[in-house]
Amino acid sequence: MKRKEPIHWGQILIFIIMFILSLPILVGYLWLFISTFSKVTYGLLPVDKNGNFGGFTLQNWTFLKEPAIWLASWNTLLLALFMALGVVLISSLAGYALSRIKFTGRKEFLSLTLVLHAFPSVTLLIAIYFVLKFFAKIPILDLFMGYNTIGGVVFVSLAMQLPLGVWLMKGFFDNVSWDVERAALIDGCSRYRTFWSVMFPQVRPGIAALSIFSFMTGWSSFIIPYTFLSGGAGHEVISTYLNGLMQSDTVSINYNVLAAVGLFQLIPILIFYFFNQNYLMKIFSGGSHGGV
Repeated sequence: MKRKEPIHWGQILIFIIMFILSLPILVGYLWLFISTFSKVTYGLLPVDKNGNFGGFTLQNWTFLKEPAIWLASWNTLLLALFMALGVVLISSLAGYALSRIKFTGRKEFLSLTLVLHAFPSVTLLIAIYFVLKFFAKIPILDLFMGYNTIGGVVFVSLAMQLPLGVWLMKGFFDNVSWDVERAALIDGCSRYRTFWSVMFPQVRPGIAALSIFSFMTGWSSFIIPYTFLSGGAGHEVISTYLNGLMQSDTVSINYNVLAAVGLFQLIPILIFYFFNQNYLMKIFSGGSHGGV
């Protein structure tokens, strides 16, 4: 006779508490989805002009016919991709050096990056403005890294994300066994070959996590693009495009259209996460820890 498994009431209680705490978020996403395909909603209930259940429509998605949304999407994609690639590459190199190589000022550098991460971007906007204005005076650089350019916004966003990326990648390199690296160096691998062929594959979960965080940060960034892209529709990203829909003084705000644009902005994040979720599930990898 098969033995009956005991009921784990503690796990059931934890699941119930987590579900209750997550319920407002789930309801918010449900409202977002329902509103995008409805003319009017009363709470979560879509209704027609007579107040009856129904009123489903695709009219809220007519913004896809406008060139402005696709130009904003292209600018947002450039910002998110370059930010993800830049943060992963620089943070991986810096994290490896800080984890494996002893050099003068190493601990001070780590402390400095932690302090830099403590500064919110809004407190640095004026200083960043003068930096980008300086770049705008330099020939060639003014074309892609000055004020009111996507390159300038990428440069600033990348710099703001690097302290977190460096600390995160250092932690992942610390978790890789020293024996793996020593074996590669004894076999004749250079530092570069050891990093690229041996160490880099060992921290793929960290790379996936950092790339997702960086991509999401770049894709949903608002303060920096809103402040340093002031050239009209051609320099918008999706977040500033959304903000523009709420700035009209003559037309009432259509929240169903706002919900549709918000759902449109969410789709690439879901796709990006879908292709990296296997690495994220392995984020707690084994290995001996290196010291600071």
